Amino acid sequence: MFQGAVALNLDAKGRLAIPARHRDALAVDNGQVVLTAHPHGCCLVYPVPAWNPIRDHVLRAPSLDPQAAMLKRLLVGFAQEEALDAAGRVLVAPSLRKFAALEKQVWLVGQGTHFELWSDERWEKQQQAMLELVNTGLPPGFESLAL
Repeated sequence: MFQGAVALNLDAKGRLAIPARHRDALAVDNGQVVLTAHPHGCCLVYPVPAWNPIRDHVLRAPSLDPQAAMLKRLLVGFAQEEALDAAGRVLVAPSLRKFAALEKQVWLVGQGTHFELWSDERWEKQQQAMLELVNTGLPPGFESLAL
């Protein structure tokens, strides 16, 4: 399970060093991971076995439905399968770096089965939005959550 948020840096070639504690679980398929775009403006980083059912589900959507077609273009069109190198780094493709506004400092945020990869600026905005949840109310299903 992937959890926690950590600030990391992309190197000059656009590579991200995956924290050592997550490398084996993330790259379970011959060192390969999948990176793709997310509609919220970040990137997603998946182990290949966790990504494949999602990809297959997206691809089953009707091609002529405009919203389904846009999601296909986003999720499958941006998807890149990349290998972790010997140092545990993964290349974030230029198209994904541009889409998610990723520069030097980024945030790797665990989401259970995968990670989100945020630009520093966009992650700051997400944190502000998370704090505002107190004022706007919890989403359905969270009313009885005890922390």
